Amino acid sequence: MSDARAVPMVDLKAQYQRIQADVDAALARILETTQFIKGEDCGLFEQEFAAFCGVSRACGVANGTDALTLALKAYGIGPGNEVVTVANTFIATGEAILLNGARPVFVDVDEQTFTMDATRVEKALTARTRLILPVHLYGHPADMGAIGDIAQRHGLPVLEDAAQAHGAELQGRRTGGLGHAACFSFYPGKNLGAFGDAGAVASNDGAFIARVRQVANHGGGANKYDNVVPGTNSRLDTIQAAVLRVKLRHLDRWNQERRERAAAYTAALGGVPNVTLPKEREGARSAWHLYTVRVPDRDGLQAHLKARGIATAVHYPRPIHLQPAMAAAGGRPGDLPVSERLSREVLCLPLYPELPLADVERIAAEVRAFCGAGAARA
Repeated sequence: MSDARAVPMVDLKAQYQRIQADVDAALARILETTQFIKGEDCGLFEQEFAAFCGVSRACGVANGTDALTLALKAYGIGPGNEVVTVANTFIATGEAILLNGARPVFVDVDEQTFTMDATRVEKALTARTRLILPVHLYGHPADMGAIGDIAQRHGLPVLEDAAQAHGAELQGRRTGGLGHAACFSFYPGKNLGAFGDAGAVASNDGAFIARVRQVANHGGGANKYDNVVPGTNSRLDTIQAAVLRVKLRHLDRWNQERRERAAAYTAALGGVPNVTLPKEREGARSAWHLYTVRVPDRDGLQAHLKARGIATAVHYPRPIHLQPAMAAAGGRPGDLPVSERLSREVLCLPLYPELPLADVERIAAEVRAFCGAGAARA
């Protein structure tokens, strides 16, 4: 066991220390006003986040899973409908579809970016398809140009799962404005993270956002006790909105710092045998939520790094078409060979804005050593 300083996957304390004065002032203001639900900061954050995404509207909700579930409900997705999506993602993507009574139809992903393979989408469409749901995985935007062209030919909306891609860009446009609407998670470890659970739906379609907001607030109408459609309780609380407003002002800089650390990893690991590095699609600018390498002996490398005090993570160890919770979708081993291969090979290395560049070099050196390239690169 190494006695070197431990390196976490993410260091939220280091982030808090950078913005402590502003965060503490925001929290004190909310505590003083006691407007814990529907306080002024909620509406202000929605406006500011929509502007950040380059769209006109956003609706804050309780978490990223609710963002997906409520957006699908606002589209009218229900029993008998199909939604085309990917299995190389967190369970929430498929879960939201099932929770609306619809069936997820999974397509495989691209080997280079790990996002939806647009060449497979059209073959997956049927008369029951109501929507296409690509995932911007690890901070990298999906191939929205090609996916959007297919959707337009078939008269289908495209909903972005942008839970990991706050501030990512494609052809100069940010996630949130690449499809008809987009869903975001503000889980604490995200590029833009709350101090608990929080999420949002963003779009240029004001009527659509109004439907999301209505369903998120008990199907409400003109007043609190005027409930016109079946809904639920999924509100962004004021404390989380206040924290997010503070953090949003720093997000561009934090994403740039993530980018610098990703570049340092790439420079240090280029040419290492048996290590496949992440790449950006032409015209794309990743938000670098995660720096994910592919290694044939993934479990061995993970154990090697752990023994040296270096945390890692696997996103994701089982593609969701093979999860028991997704059995209704009828997925079987071998259906999605790329996604299934990735689940055995991917490993996420520590990446956050405050990660010292010296730690990046140390982590890269350990990866090189495990992969037999330490001597060659010394």
